[in-house]
Amino acid sequence: MADLEIRPTTEADLPAIVGMLADDPLGARRESPDDLSPYLAAFQRLSADPNQHVIVAVRDGRVVGTLQLTIVPGLSRRGATRSVIEGVRVHADERGGGLGTQLIEWAVDESRRQGCQLVQLTSDKTRTDAHRFYERLGFSASHTGFKLQL
Repeated sequence: MADLEIRPTTEADLPAIVGMLADDPLGARRESPDDLSPYLAAFQRLSADPNQHVIVAVRDGRVVGTLQLTIVPGLSRRGATRSVIEGVRVHADERGGGLGTQLIEWAVDESRRQGCQLVQLTSDKTRTDAHRFYERLGFSASHTGFKLQL
């Protein structure tokens, strides 16, 4: 996949990212590609935080994948720093070709570079294919996650 570039996201990438976020049964209910203003505001907050890394994968000038990596300093685990992977998306045309693996490998490598001792992520219970994908990459479903909608 030498024709693939993984780079930081720019404002110009937001329509493609939001399109990928909305392109599945869960995202279709919670994303709004017709109004990019909340995404732009969120991107500006993310861009101002050095612990946030929003990246895109670009092939032939087209955004085909994305994820967000958050670096979280902590006290537990003897002051360990961890990273959290969120919002992993691969364009429908690219699924099954190894791009998801490349994105996660980038996130793990960047986590090591940032001094993290642990990489974590959550995945909706209904995404069983994603669960198999993450387990194949060495992640284990060791915890139960909880969310509180505000």
